[in-house]
Amino acid sequence: MLTEDRLLDGRVLLRQPADGLRAGLDAVMLAAHVPARPGEAVLELGCGSGAALLCLLARIPGLEGVGVERDPGLAALAAENLRRNGWEGRAQVRTADIACPEALPGRGFAAHGLANPPYWTGGTASPDPRRAAAMHEAEPVPLPLWAKVLARGIRPGGSATLILPAHRHGEGWAALRGAGFGAVSLFPLWPRAGREAKRVMLQGWLARRGPDRVLPGLVLHEGPGWSAGAEAVLRQGAALPG
Repeated sequence: MLTEDRLLDGRVLLRQPADGLRAGLDAVMLAAHVPARPGEAVLELGCGSGAALLCLLARIPGLEGVGVERDPGLAALAAENLRRNGWEGRAQVRTADIACPEALPGRGFAAHGLANPPYWTGGTASPDPRRAAAMHEAEPVPLPLWAKVLARGIRPGGSATLILPAHRHGEGWAALRGAGFGAVSLFPLWPRAGREAKRVMLQGWLARRGPDRVLPGLVLHEGPGWSAGAEAVLRQGAALPG
């Protein structure tokens, strides 16, 4: 069963499975933190039903993109979502495991890359096979390989952006550094002011030297609802600074 959802205040139509791991806040925030510009190309690994890629296409006129997804059903759904939003001419979806050479159209074709890698490296898997595949890291595709594949698809000077659970920020930093990314920044997503961040975004630049940084991040909730900054991203498609 599928649901039909709207993102960015209705600018993005997203059909996705009713069960399993559903796209939402993480995808929108990830897309908002990618520093893409009109006329550039982006690469998303593990694109699922296409939420983050769709948000990028909605936010940046003239942007092109490629999404890679190993689940054939989700890949087909992402391609359908591109058509339903009228963006099939600007982006394509490839059904492939990121460890396979055919996952990428070519080396260095994209200016920017993004990914929301699997959350956990172990533990009890979800009984839902699609959710389990999305949340548990398969042994052949550890986090450093995600970074290395992004590095193959991004041209020198381009960026890679990951969203991860906060406890994996050190692992994510090491993966980006090991793949040749420098000037890595950490962008925390704070549930509320004074609370520990549960999610962070890491962004590195391929073959660029520079100091690593910890950015102020974004407080998501104030009072009973979203913060003004979160509303700007979720409703207006605002970008998050890098």
